[in-house]
Amino acid sequence: QIQLVESGGGLVQAGGSLRLSCTASTHTFGTFAMGWFRQPPGKEREFVAAINWRGDKINYADSVKGRFTISRDVAKNTAYLEMNSLKSEDTAVYYCAADRDSPWAAGVSVSEYEYWGQGTQVTVSS
Repeated sequence: QIQLVESGGGLVQAGGSLRLSCTASTHTFGTFAMGWFRQPPGKEREFVAAINWRGDKINYADSVKGRFTISRDVAKNTAYLEMNSLKSEDTAVYYCAADRDSPWAAGVSVSEYEYWGQGTQVTVSS
């Protein structure tokens, strides 16, 4: 069992940037794939980005390609989501997640992840 803690959310103007962090409470962070998902108001949770255990496989949702960058620092047990050129439609609660069972993949489905953080609010004002 691991715990994931997100930070870095907040209020930003359209066109601005934020960097989200997700720190895991485990010394085996390097054996998990990591993903970021978001849940806009009144909508279902949706995939944003994912990175596998070695960092050599990365997936992005089409809506964030070219604007968001996922990365990980194994030494710090932390995954990051760099978000640039933010739009009002990026407003959501952002969740990080860890995939223990298929770490070689960069899964795009909620069901592929066993562990979840509590979420951090990102609000983009237009």
